[in-house]
Amino acid sequence: MARILPTLAFHLLIISSLLSSFSMILVSAEDHEFVQSMDPELFGLKKEKLTHFRMYWHDVVDGPIPSAVTIVQPPSNSSQTRFGLIRMFDNALTQGPEPSSKLLGRAQGFYGSASQEDISLLMAQNFAFVQGKYNGSTVTLMGRNSILNKVRELSVIGGSGLFRYARGYALATTQSFNASKSDDAIVEYNIYVLHY
Repeated sequence: MARILPTLAFHLLIISSLLSSFSMILVSAEDHEFVQSMDPELFGLKKEKLTHFRMYWHDVVDGPIPSAVTIVQPPSNSSQTRFGLIRMFDNALTQGPEPSSKLLGRAQGFYGSASQEDISLLMAQNFAFVQGKYNGSTVTLMGRNSILNKVRELSVIGGSGLFRYARGYALATTQSFNASKSDDAIVEYNIYVLHY
């Protein structure tokens, strides 16, 4: 009996080691199946380019055909900053500041009044292009927009089509803003995009 216990313990140790090794093989095989290093050139990713876009963003809140609609009103006791207001938009992006200027694309997204201290918006939007070689491609912007500052900076956080793997920044400068009557605005966007 004294000899059986050490032999049994030895066998249990061997079985335990084998099971442990087998489970490590399974885990590493599973990891290998869903994670894989790839050569970027297989996707045509050879040299990064820097592209600059300048366009005008038209936010029409008032009138018969608004491009921005309020989806959440701020509470009735809201502050001067309209904290809590959320609007969804589908704004024209034009070549010049005039609404009749050539349409380059649509800015689609939302903004919300996110500050109790000043008029600052949280913005998330896709610039969906409809002209030339960029037709069907998008650039995605997100960030804080303190609309009373002369120039604001938002981040380019991605894109699609010709802007896959995009990164960069956008500078927003207000051309006109009717705060007292309609909230309609025209904003110049200068976007600097690194992409392949």
